[in-house]
Amino acid sequence: MTAKRIKSFGIIFKYNHSPAREAAEYFKEYLSAEGIDVFMEEMRPYSFEDSGHMSQQEDKDIYKNIDAAMVLGGDGTLLGAARIFGKCGIPILGINLGGLGFLTPIPLEKINDAVKLLIEDRLEIESRLMLEVSIVRTSNSANNKKEILTAFNDVVIKKGSFARIIDLEVIVDEEQLATLKADGLIIATPTGSTAYNLSAGGPILYPTMNGIVMTPICPFTITNRPVILPEDSVIKVGQIRESQEEFFLTIDGQIGLSVKWNDSIIINKSDKKLYLYKSPYQSYFSLLRKRLMWSGNVLGAKTVVPNQNN
Repeated sequence: MTAKRIKSFGIIFKYNHSPAREAAEYFKEYLSAEGIDVFMEEMRPYSFEDSGHMSQQEDKDIYKNIDAAMVLGGDGTLLGAARIFGKCGIPILGINLGGLGFLTPIPLEKINDAVKLLIEDRLEIESRLMLEVSIVRTSNSANNKKEILTAFNDVVIKKGSFARIIDLEVIVDEEQLATLKADGLIIATPTGSTAYNLSAGGPILYPTMNGIVMTPICPFTITNRPVILPEDSVIKVGQIRESQEEFFLTIDGQIGLSVKWNDSIIINKSDKKLYLYKSPYQSYFSLLRKRLMWSGNVLGAKTVVPNQNN
């Protein structure tokens, strides 16, 4: 993606978080003094809700007129912003005010320098894969209605309120891949491979790779293993046993809706990409070492240097 001179800027900050609001207000004033038009908004809280009642926050026309955006918060705040800005091709600078910070790699103490580099057009931008999720309702009352959502991290299909396994048929590019008995199924982007997918035993994919990872959650059969698919794959998932119980589809851990046994879920690569400003302060591998404690230090323990005289 080719960078351009910043004329307008969006700031999304973490819901009900005073430090994020204060930082947003400071940078609104700072950027305005640089002659940049600034739009600022608090990210609304997400709850498990039906997609038909989603907030209009993701559809405001004002977002389409923004050249770049900054997200002040944690990974959850950036995930919400990703669905807002991804469809418009607006690059995002993620500032970490949360916990892990896989998606918001800029630490708060570096925010001034990072914003300066951004407006001087000195930050590299990388693109990330997004998923398009279609739910085809096949019940008589739905009249084959199709709902379309966008996922940046992952799509999770799980059973409802009871702790029972779910029977899923998985079809890839019109060929049956597996009949799966498990607690559920995760279909993740490379970026989302370090989220729920990682907790479920799935592999980590480098975030700019072209691929989709599919990981069963607690499969009944141990031979049901994670599979990495080409990014152009079309994945269709449905429940194979007729049941009055609904199962649930969750997008990025934030947007959820119920699905009936004879509905179909179709997942494929979105024609939109998410653009993120890369951190000039740390690489992806250094981020992994830090967040996953791969450096050899356990819980902040000091490194012991051997006595060279022995």
